[in-house]
Amino acid sequence: MRTSLTSLIIAIGIMALVGILTAIEGIKQYTTDAFSSLGANSFTIQNRGSGVNFGNGGHRKIYPPINYDQAQHFKETFKLPALVAINLDISGVAVAKYGSEKTNPNITVTGTNENYLQTNGYKLALGRNFSESELEQAANVVIIGDEIKSKLFKKEDPINKSIFVGSNKFRVIGVFAAKGSSSGLGGDRVCTIPIFKAKQIASVSNPSFAITVMVNNGAGFDASIGEATSLFRNIRSLSVGNDDNFQITRSDSVQQQLAGQLSGMTIAGFAIGIITLIGAAIGLMNIMLVSVTERTREIGIRKAIGATPAVIRKQFIIEAIVICMIGGIGGIILGMAVGNLIAVQISGKFIIPWLWLFSAIALCTLIGLGSGFYPAKKASQLDPVEALRYE
Repeated sequence: MRTSLTSLIIAIGIMALVGILTAIEGIKQYTTDAFSSLGANSFTIQNRGSGVNFGNGGHRKIYPPINYDQAQHFKETFKLPALVAINLDISGVAVAKYGSEKTNPNITVTGTNENYLQTNGYKLALGRNFSESELEQAANVVIIGDEIKSKLFKKEDPINKSIFVGSNKFRVIGVFAAKGSSSGLGGDRVCTIPIFKAKQIASVSNPSFAITVMVNNGAGFDASIGEATSLFRNIRSLSVGNDDNFQITRSDSVQQQLAGQLSGMTIAGFAIGIITLIGAAIGLMNIMLVSVTERTREIGIRKAIGATPAVIRKQFIIEAIVICMIGGIGGIILGMAVGNLIAVQISGKFIIPWLWLFSAIALCTLIGLGSGFYPAKKASQLDPVEALRYE
């Protein structure tokens, strides 16, 4: 019973360790997939910070809105070789309808221009991009995500069909190629409309536009950010002594911030598992000491028939390691199950954290050695005559 309880404690410790770290691997995979599509050499100018902070209530700095004229002025005057997209998020909970079919209220509606495809890592599966005249005239046209096409049109061709997005009617001119469930950030549930049309139907009187810039030459990325900062300060009429009243976010900065947060979570998860395992190690050492006391006569008989101290030490150390390994294997199985329940929900993929699995096995072996060494040493030093007279 004592051995079973100790193995269970070790299993719980390993389960906490492997489970938490498996879930974190799933989160890492999700964020990598989500941000890899944004382009390695792009940055966004917006009126709010993008810092991800799990503490502090997720608060971000908010600056005066970036209006359409400022965004358009930037696009026309930014001379470095780059693609510039002007975006306006209209809704993240819209409903798209076609005939009797409709989607869940989770559709992202974004106003943008002809450069949205490249700057956001999308490709067209069907149809075409916005034309210059459609952008200028605020035409009622839309490019929809693959999930919306599958939901509304089944196997029907959606091109030139009319759908309702919210209360507005649009003609479908294109369909984005599928990105998959792990892409995040709207993924395949996005509708894009001409930026000027988005400005007309925006529910707020003074919306703030975002400017995404994809630099053609990665070597000049930092220089492009500096040029964009200087240009936009002039557009916002900021004097030398004024701080920036806008935020420039690199495409990889959010992922880096999330990676920093996840590193902290990894350390915390590792600490939780180690604390539990330390408790299990103390319990195991206590059990082995009790076992030595209860088996004193057995040790005496073994020594009397020729067992050396090394043989006795090996016997008890192996017992301690076996107890740890039984608990460790159970903990790995439970940890993989619990961790992947979370990982599959987050990333849609089954995760096998090989590094942590082998680390858990090695850790169990070390715990067995550490916990069993003192009791084994004590057993090996028993006097055989005294041991035989025990009880």
